[in-house]
Amino acid sequence: MSTAVDDELWSAVGDPTRRRMLDLLLGDGGGTATSLSEHLPVTRQAVAKHLAVLDRVGLVHAMPAGRERRYRVDEAQLARAVAQFATVGAAWDARLRRIKRIAETIQQQQDRSGDAG
Repeated sequence: MSTAVDDELWSAVGDPTRRRMLDLLLGDGGGTATSLSEHLPVTRQAVAKHLAVLDRVGLVHAMPAGRERRYRVDEAQLARAVAQFATVGAAWDARLRRIKRIAETIQQQQDRSGDAG
């Protein structure tokens, strides 16, 4: 994935409504903008816009279903997204551990200099 796609992916799943939509689609095996709007505090038009964002980053795909489109989660793309998030999370955990060690070292040095005074 390129950086631009990664940024779009993070932006897409950063929205709580879109995360809820993914949950609903995964739980129900798919859905339409109308069926999703019945479970969300937004209009059908807003749901359609959110679905377009998820579709653009490849997290969902649409198939014609009568007058509407039925959306399904692309589980392979979702798995790639989860792996990317886990990698970023692990990198931040390592950074935070380093910061903690630095802070502990500084605190120990301050405690020693305070004991000497």
